Amino acid sequence: MNTLRRPPMRPPVLLTRRRLLASAATLPWLGLTPALRAQEAPLKICQSTALSGPLGDLGTAMHQGAKAAFAVVNARGGVHGRKIELEVQDDGYDVPRALANAEKFLADKDCFALFNCMGTPMVQAMLPKVLESGIPFFAPFTGGQLSRIPGARNVFNIRASYAEEAEKCVQHLATIGIRRISVVYQNNTFGKEVFAGAQMAMENAKLPNAVTATVENDASDAASAARKLAESNPEAVLIGLAGKPALEFVKAFRALRQGVSLYALSVLGTSANVKALGTNATGMAISQVVPLPTNVITPVVRDFQQALKSLDTPVEPSHLALEGYINARVFIDALQRAGKNPTRAAFIDATWSLKKVDLGGFDIHATTPERNASRFVELTMVSRDGRFLR
Repeated sequence: MNTLRRPPMRPPVLLTRRRLLASAATLPWLGLTPALRAQEAPLKICQSTALSGPLGDLGTAMHQGAKAAFAVVNARGGVHGRKIELEVQDDGYDVPRALANAEKFLADKDCFALFNCMGTPMVQAMLPKVLESGIPFFAPFTGGQLSRIPGARNVFNIRASYAEEAEKCVQHLATIGIRRISVVYQNNTFGKEVFAGAQMAMENAKLPNAVTATVENDASDAASAARKLAESNPEAVLIGLAGKPALEFVKAFRALRQGVSLYALSVLGTSANVKALGTNATGMAISQVVPLPTNVITPVVRDFQQALKSLDTPVEPSHLALEGYINARVFIDALQRAGKNPTRAAFIDATWSLKKVDLGGFDIHATTPERNASRFVELTMVSRDGRFLR
């Protein structure tokens, strides 16, 4: 008599593995990734920034914010089962050191992308090698137009430009009836970008030409610049300075003219700078390119504050730390879109697919390489107790 034979059963372990792999594809970017795929080599990205020197507080804050975002996603298994390793080298806001760091990174076959490298002069020095190599140059920390290069798809800018920040300040001043605006700017690429943006905005608002002064990077002529502008009897001064030049100028100018409104850009908007200025900072208006980092009503700020708790050392919520966090979040989103085992080309394509992406109160909309992906600019004011207020 013939008997029916059952087909052999697959071992349960194979069924389990199949289910895990199938479910992995449907997990969100912050979801747990199966351990079966968590043993892949980390994806290394590299950052040259100022962890010391005149702008060390800016670079450190941004780096810590990015570390917090990557720590959160790594704790959940990484992106497509692959963790992200952020290697950082201190350049002290020094062009030769930054260029040496970039050359080292480009020679490293494991370096997938350059991430959030800091400083307009440093970015300018790096760009020829970056463009030649084709490596993803993600979220350089500069608002300068020099990094917004038509056709350069491997360069992805996020933060609003210095011109957009200066325009916001000038538009506000024109709206409240201020006409005599003086401009002080750093005698480098960054400062000249600020001045160009302010000048264009003043022309558009039909305001008189600004009285101007420049300050060298070592702040040696900050006091003389303050005297020149104080003597011009301005109603407001737009400050295109960062670090020591900004601090020395503000202190010298406040000693000469107390009642004049001072407007500065986001690079001056750190708690360290406000603390260093003391009462001289009170009432200053500062443009910002990310939301208020203490406003937990904004979803991305809530996520950011929660992520900071993942770091080994306490980090104060700041605009710069939030900017680093946002840059990392956008990188993670693009990496997720690039698929498993992404090539640089696939990642670059993925960055330009980031259209109308809402991180939770902060929008990313990639259009063309000559435009930054964020247009966010808002004005804050420094309170008597040193806090930033909207």
